[in-house]
Amino acid sequence: MRILFFILFVVSTQIGFSQSNKEKAKLKAQDAIRLVDNGQFALGIKMLEEAMKLDPDNIDYPYEIAYAKYASKDYEGAVKILEKVKKKKDATDQFYQLLGNSYDMLGKSDKALKTYADGMKRFPKSGKLYLETGIVYLNREDYDNAIKSFEDGVKTDPTYSSNYYWLARMFLNSSEEVWGMIYGELFINLERNTKRTTDISKLLYKTYLDKIKIENDTTYKIGFGSNITINMDQLKDPDNFKLPFPMMVYSPVMSLAVVGEKSIDIHSLDRIRKRFNELFYEMGHDKNYPNVLFDYQREMIQAGHMEAYNHWLLLAGDEAGFTEWKDANQAKWGKFVEWYNNNSIPINEDYYFLRNK
Repeated sequence: MRILFFILFVVSTQIGFSQSNKEKAKLKAQDAIRLVDNGQFALGIKMLEEAMKLDPDNIDYPYEIAYAKYASKDYEGAVKILEKVKKKKDATDQFYQLLGNSYDMLGKSDKALKTYADGMKRFPKSGKLYLETGIVYLNREDYDNAIKSFEDGVKTDPTYSSNYYWLARMFLNSSEEVWGMIYGELFINLERNTKRTTDISKLLYKTYLDKIKIENDTTYKIGFGSNITINMDQLKDPDNFKLPFPMMVYSPVMSLAVVGEKSIDIHSLDRIRKRFNELFYEMGHDKNYPNVLFDYQREMIQAGHMEAYNHWLLLAGDEAGFTEWKDANQAKWGKFVEWYNNNSIPINEDYYFLRNK
């Protein structure tokens, strides 16, 4: 009995010691991460190394040390650590992401691309690795491969927002703004309240102003991808009104949605966007061009929240106009916020938008 008691005492003591060390390591690492976030890299790294000694099996600690070295511009140091641990069973796609980024910062972009590709073999659903691949190509001004990488990222990880962000940026600064409008709005719905959200909101609003021109009471010019001039007299004979290129549904539907407006601002864009969605479905385009964003807008219209949503979506482009609307529509705004917080856009692996899908 005394021998059994002694064995139990030793085992329980070892377990308690192990748990104590893990807890100490966790607390030490939390303090270290705060130091790193505040730019105190050397002290933060020292504490993380102490945490790693206390809990050597925890792979988070070498990752955090590598991140601290990366943040302090010691890219060689980050590479040295990550190359040792990237193949461990607990490593995630973030290990390959940080390793590839470190190589890229060292001017070894080919090595970075190989690292991301190796990571994709292990984590084929990682939107992060497609994102980083696209950014390398973007920095090389290889825009076709950049777009391909970002769109592959959307396909493999459709709820990861950053690929939409870069697609929006690229297309809104090209001659194919239509795709930027769609990718940009999808991005805002996936990443609702960040600086990047504000950036894309401004770009969407600016693009609307640049691409929708009211020349007079009966003539409007729509410049999304190609300029389309519509005269009101043509609309008197709808049977002879032909859509100018079936794949470019966006511009002709937009040209109809703008009819009747006298100016383009955040308030008229609300009406235009609502009419656009209604026309898109009335004309049966959803049969040939299914679109998760337009379906979500339709749901919002049916719920009575499209007006509030449109003002929110474009608020960074006209903050004064948004504030004016919000002050006059507090009840609508409150109901929209409640609905929106409980009804995210239903993007998933089976239901997402891609330009060539």
